[in-house]
Amino acid sequence: MEKDREILAGLQTGPGERASWELQFYRRYEYFIGQGCRKYRLSTEDSFSAYSDALLSAIQNIASGRFDGSCSLKTYLFKIFSNKCIDQIRKNAMNKATVHHSVASPELLTQLSDKARSAVELLIHRNKIETLREYMGKLGEKCRELLLHFEDGFSDKDIAEKMDYNSPAVVKTTRLRCIERLRELMKDTLKTI
Repeated sequence: MEKDREILAGLQTGPGERASWELQFYRRYEYFIGQGCRKYRLSTEDSFSAYSDALLSAIQNIASGRFDGSCSLKTYLFKIFSNKCIDQIRKNAMNKATVHHSVASPELLTQLSDKARSAVELLIHRNKIETLREYMGKLGEKCRELLLHFEDGFSDKDIAEKMDYNSPAVVKTTRLRCIERLRELMKDTLKTI
C-alpha cells in the first residue's frame, strides 16, 4: 500500500520529523484496541496499553531498520499487538493469583487497644507514604511531574498541553509506563509492608 510506504519512510526520519508520522501510524490502526477487547477479552485500558506497547516496539524496530518489510505494516503491527495482548493476559492472571495470597495481620496488632492500634496503623500509613515519595524521586523528573499533575486532578489533555506532549493518548501511555516503572521499583518493598 502507498500509505504504508509513506508511513514507513516517515518513521525512518529524524525524531523531530517522525512525530507526525507516529501519530498517523497510531491513528491508522487504532481500531486494534477494540479487537483486543473482543478477541482477547481485555479491558479497554489493558488493550490500549498493549496497543501502545506494540506501537512503540514497531516504531523502534522500523526506525532502527529491524523491520525487513517481508509483510505488510498492518500484519507486522498486529503480530506484535497480539503478543502484547497475550503478555497482558498473563500479567493479569499473575496479579489475580497474587491477590489471593493475603498477608496475615500481625497477631500483636490485634491484641492492642483501639487507640494503640490506630497509632500503629497511622505509623504504617506514614511509612508507606514516605516509601512512595522515596521511589517517586527515583523515577525521573518527567515521570514524577506527569504523575503529580495526574494526582492533582489534571486530565490527560491538560497534561499534554502543560508538558508539551503530542496528544492525550501519548500522556496516557507515558503515565501507564511511569506507574509500571514505579510498581517495579516498589515491588520488593510492598511485599514487606
